[in-house]
Amino acid sequence: MAFENLSERLQNTIAKLTGKGKVSEADVKEMMREVRLALLEADVNFKVVKEFVKKISERAVGTEVMKSLTPAQQVVKIVNEELVDLLGGSNVELNQGGKITTVMMVGLQGAGKTTTAGKLALKVKKTMKKKPLLIAADVYRPAAVQQLKTLGKQLDIEVFYVDKDPVDIVKDGLAFAKENYFNYVIIDTAGRLHIDELLMDELKNIKAATTPDEILLVVDSMIGQEAVNIATSFDEQLDITGLVLTKLDGDTRGGAALSIKSITGKPIKLVGMGEKMNDLELFHPERMASRILGMGDVLTLIEKAQASIDEDEAKKMQEKILNQSFTFEDFLTQLEQVKKLGSLKDILGMIPGMGKLKNMNLDAVDEKQFVYIEAIIKSMTIEERQNPDIINVPRRKRIAQGSGRPLNEVHKLIKQFEEMRKMMKQFGGLMNDKSKRKGLGRMFGGKLPF
Repeated sequence: MAFENLSERLQNTIAKLTGKGKVSEADVKEMMREVRLALLEADVNFKVVKEFVKKISERAVGTEVMKSLTPAQQVVKIVNEELVDLLGGSNVELNQGGKITTVMMVGLQGAGKTTTAGKLALKVKKTMKKKPLLIAADVYRPAAVQQLKTLGKQLDIEVFYVDKDPVDIVKDGLAFAKENYFNYVIIDTAGRLHIDELLMDELKNIKAATTPDEILLVVDSMIGQEAVNIATSFDEQLDITGLVLTKLDGDTRGGAALSIKSITGKPIKLVGMGEKMNDLELFHPERMASRILGMGDVLTLIEKAQASIDEDEAKKMQEKILNQSFTFEDFLTQLEQVKKLGSLKDILGMIPGMGKLKNMNLDAVDEKQFVYIEAIIKSMTIEERQNPDIINVPRRKRIAQGSGRPLNEVHKLIKQFEEMRKMMKQFGGLMNDKSKRKGLGRMFGGKLPF
């Protein structure tokens, strides 16, 4: 999970401070020593760490804290504010052009540039309601063009390619976009295993030919400080407008994300948070800081739910609960919807107050259980899924054999499902009873939230 090691260290350090009624200068000094070590271990640039610790120390031992009624909480607030500032201050939206917005994707080979181009095309299509066109301008890496075409077919997004020089491919692609009313063009350029003159000259020529609205540098966050060096080199020669950090979900340290804005002055605009094509998120410094400090990230969780969960399906499910007709078929649908939100550990990390619980019970969050539950339900006949009451012992034995799971797991799942249905029945009855519904409404200030 992103920033997992750093998050754990910072939360433990802050916990020692918040347990005290009064905060002394010695307490702040000890805390800053721990914060410095945590950031250096997270592979954050040394100069960035030094400046970050200096800012917090100055604010934490000043009158801002000493006159506060709750000094410990005030220190946490200062750490949060400085962390937000370090990450970029506020989120920076993607640049918009005139009739056609042109985005040039640049970066080294292996950073995930082509996949990110596909993810961005899907994002602008779904959330910005644009008509994107992908231009395949990487003619050097074997199968790069084919990879983009495959992604385009999978996402139902057109990919443009002609067998020409990269600059001419891009020129022809832009002409094609104008003729066919595409309003968002994403150019997938070539990368190298290292920064060289040939690579930069080609990218400069493409930039000159297209005058893009956005030049996004795609960097693998897992490479730590090297990501900052790469960003600096690309920025000096191309004047990039922003960065995309890929594989942030697997970067337990987070050094690149915490250093890159301070060193380059360029904002992180997007982050890759998983392997699925919809796992590309706008980067919000305040939300990321909140997650690092264990305060949750409800807004991102809501956005994920809105993007992943089908609204019509949700309404149907609500009706089934109210009508007390929830089946294993519906339960399976719900499992599939939840899986779209990401891993359970990540979801827990977005819920305020669940950070510590998540860290204490990582082993208890066994996502394989979802796979086992699916196997059991899929081993039932359609009749059994729709009418669980008919599942007697012989049927349970057959289901256990079909799913490859022990019989006791089948018994346990059916028992838990029956208990869940009882609760839903009670809830449905309550919601359908006007007098009880009115009484419940008074608990919510006169109006039910659903």
